[in-house]
Amino acid sequence: MSEYVITTDNNSDLPEEYLKDHGVGCMYLSYSMDGKNYTHGNFLPEHEFYEAMRNGSMPTTAQVNPENAKALLEPYLKEGKDILHLAFSSGLSGSCQSARIAAEELQDEYPERKIVVIDTLLAALGQGLLVYKAVQLKEQGASMDEVADWCEKNKDYIASYVTLDDLFHLYRGGRVSRSSAVLGSMVGIKPIIRVNEEGKLEVIGKVRGRKKAIQTIIKDLMERIRDGEKTVFISHGDCLEEAEAIKQ
Repeated sequence: MSEYVITTDNNSDLPEEYLKDHGVGCMYLSYSMDGKNYTHGNFLPEHEFYEAMRNGSMPTTAQVNPENAKALLEPYLKEGKDILHLAFSSGLSGSCQSARIAAEELQDEYPERKIVVIDTLLAALGQGLLVYKAVQLKEQGASMDEVADWCEKNKDYIASYVTLDDLFHLYRGGRVSRSSAVLGSMVGIKPIIRVNEEGKLEVIGKVRGRKKAIQTIIKDLMERIRDGEKTVFISHGDCLEEAEAIKQ
């Protein structure tokens, strides 16, 4: 069985320590905010990043380009390793297509190696959970083909939910109209969002109040995981105490 490495991108929201400890390669999307560009190595600390958003700053992300993707992947090929790349949803970013372009070009240069790019149709820790499961299988001795096949068959069973405080960020990102953002903010409406089967964000509900939104997500989650897999990842945007309460 050929040696292989699993790679992903930083949108998977997995801790750097986890990536390092398990030998997972990572491509990094960059972002711009207030006229400054931020890339891996100079990302703002999390609290500072979210504090800027609370004060009105609006970050915009830049997808991984094919050159960045090649720069990550090629060293593994030179080491004689095959590559399984689990990419950020094509429904939300062009990074997956960039990875595929890079893989095609590198495959021509390294015909003896194998590169598989999977469109996870997931984002954030939903994507991270698929990477986590893939790493578990790899460390249990599964081949790259076996892991890739498992990911393709099971990625649709990962349920990702999101809620947020400020509807104006959805408006600025083109997700809701300005009138909806104004009205929703006035009456305390909180959207419940999921990543759908096409890998896109979909508003599946609107409730009044953040507490109710979180309770609704937990209720739906518990109904879905009565049988089978019960691994749950919780991601938060600078509200650790709330995330800990949800965990409990």
